[in-house]
Amino acid sequence: MLPTLARRMAQAPKPQLNAGLTTPLFKLKKVWPPEMKTMTAQQQLRFEKKYKRRLKLATARPRWDKFIRLSQLFTITFVIFYSVLFMDWKDVPTPFEPVRQKFWSFFGIFDEDAKKINPSAKPPPSSGRL
Repeated sequence: MLPTLARRMAQAPKPQLNAGLTTPLFKLKKVWPPEMKTMTAQQQLRFEKKYKRRLKLATARPRWDKFIRLSQLFTITFVIFYSVLFMDWKDVPTPFEPVRQKFWSFFGIFDEDAKKINPSAKPPPSSGRL
């Protein structure tokens, strides 16, 4: 690496293509930015619409926008479910108590403590096959 670096530093610099040119190679078709004072109101409106459309197309990032929308959706959904079902509200009465009780009673079927309390719930008979 060091010999290559030394060799490149010893070489003469390459001449640049447009170093001596003061005039452009090609004549411009339009002056940019356009003179808004010389344009009529209709031309200004047409120019602004075209510019806004092109700017919107140039800055469009569909994958990023979709990622942001989905992350916002998941975050909001998580916060709502957590606050309704899991958050400890301590002594503050909430309107979500009936929803919480119904939710936890439904999932209480799978709880081992609920099976011990209700001995009448027997597992289904096995067919004898393993």
